[in-house]
Amino acid sequence: MNISGNTIFIPGATSGIGLALAQKFVERGNTVIVGGRRTDLLERIAAENPGIDTVRIDTTDADSIRAAAQTVLADHPSLNVVVTMAGIMRAEDWTTPAGFLETAEATVTTNLLGPIRLIAAFIEHLRTVPDATIMTVSSGLAFAPLRVTPTYNATKAAIHMLSESLRLQLDGSTVKVLELEPPAVRTSLMPGQESSAFAMPLEDFVDEVVGLIETQPDATEIQVENVKFLRYGEARGDYAQVVETLNRRDPHGH
Repeated sequence: MNISGNTIFIPGATSGIGLALAQKFVERGNTVIVGGRRTDLLERIAAENPGIDTVRIDTTDADSIRAAAQTVLADHPSLNVVVTMAGIMRAEDWTTPAGFLETAEATVTTNLLGPIRLIAAFIEHLRTVPDATIMTVSSGLAFAPLRVTPTYNATKAAIHMLSESLRLQLDGSTVKVLELEPPAVRTSLMPGQESSAFAMPLEDFVDEVVGLIETQPDATEIQVENVKFLRYGEARGDYAQVVETLNRRDPHGH
């Protein structure tokens, strides 16, 4: 993916990594559309960031995804990058259905069905564009499990394998698949994470991500240095130690 000259849609980007990336992409000469559920937040983002367009989208709702896609494509026919940013992360207790079932279903709907539906809404358009990218968002937890978030870990592992598989299917087309693999970053994804000593400062993370995209335009995975401990535990042969270290930290750091 080129670092500039794109038209980029980032649903689920009214805060955290998504919004910070959107702002960086605008600085680097891209047109950016941010999607989210809350119209008040979208209005504030549009007012504070003149280069960012906004659209209402609920990534848990298939009809909302289809409607938002129609709006984005009508307003931005040059769209060539979709970032499947929306995600939720919740602690679960799998010793009783009351401790996990509702949360697990919501997590699968947002973190796995959401990206699948988003790709479905845009794939035909992206295939008509000379240089297109689907940026998926997995996690370091796709590669090593955090004890308290089983379904989050599972959905992110699924996103990793979906990205690998989709890249094979789209080989030879104009559409690239780029997987962003965040470590723990100081956002409000989990309670306490914004102040976690183990989480990476948001500004540092997005700066490193943008730098990696710029220097590695043909990359298939965007891995900041902080995520490689989790990403390559199995390959290094220290997976058990990675899992132990990961789960010895505070409950919200990963």
